[in-house]
Amino acid sequence: MKKNKWKILLILVLLLFTTGCTKVLTDENKKAVRNDVTGQTLTKNIICKPTKKHTIELYEKYKVNLKKLPECKDFKVTSGKYEGLWTGIFVKPLAYILIQLGRAVKNYGLSVIIISLLIRLIAFPLTRKTAMQSEIMKKAQPELNRIQKKYEGKQDQESMMKQNQEIMAVYQKYKISPLSGCLFAFIQLPIFIAFFEAVQRTPVIFEDKFFGLQLGTTPSVGITTATAFAYILLMLIIAGTTFYSFKMNATANMEDPTMKMMPVMMSGMIIITALFMPSGLGIYWVTSNLFTIVQNILVKRSKEVNGKA
Repeated sequence: MKKNKWKILLILVLLLFTTGCTKVLTDENKKAVRNDVTGQTLTKNIICKPTKKHTIELYEKYKVNLKKLPECKDFKVTSGKYEGLWTGIFVKPLAYILIQLGRAVKNYGLSVIIISLLIRLIAFPLTRKTAMQSEIMKKAQPELNRIQKKYEGKQDQESMMKQNQEIMAVYQKYKISPLSGCLFAFIQLPIFIAFFEAVQRTPVIFEDKFFGLQLGTTPSVGITTATAFAYILLMLIIAGTTFYSFKMNATANMEDPTMKMMPVMMSGMIIITALFMPSGLGIYWVTSNLFTIVQNILVKRSKEVNGKA
């Protein structure tokens, strides 16, 4: 089982090394070209034609050959030249599904939400196991704390070996797998990058709006526009759901001031990152967070019911 997990991790790492790259459209001075209507930094290697007149004019001005590109409604996974395994397996199929679903529901922001939920439902058996491990870890934490206190200050090899043996005994007692909690995090990273590229490289998505949010515009730019409230609200929801999901999953000794600050620190890092990511990606992140929160609540309730039974 452990060998299989390491094989999965190796495959994911190899895929990341073969990742395609979203290229920024630049002017003659090598400065990023911004759409002055939406404030968005434009992507050079788009996979289909823009639909908005002003966006088309910008691409033509900076000599991007749009004639070779298909209309977004006609885009297929096989459209365009081969760009490597990453783009062919992840980015283009995801962009195709987002386009087709967006056309069906008449909004690409809603398409991002639906696809995010479908991905989480497919991964549910794995994430449910992770959530259950988190709850079991909380149960085992007092015993782990006692072991840590028992060997506190002892740095000799024999003491450290005994400490590790006692910790492993607790893990075996509660059937805790240390790697199971990390597996979905490794899987989520390439999905996150694929969403980023799919949004950035598909004009029909980054030109669309969802409740005042321009899907291709970053909150850092959006908060300076007339619809600033929508971007501020998005950031508040990202902050709240991220912090709460990290706090729910906290399994370490929360008496330790450093560990108490961990959810705050991790949330802060993600919030800063979200400021400079397209809003479409922020919608994906919020949807994923909300799914995690609901899932963890259900797992906790089911364990409480089983415990009483």
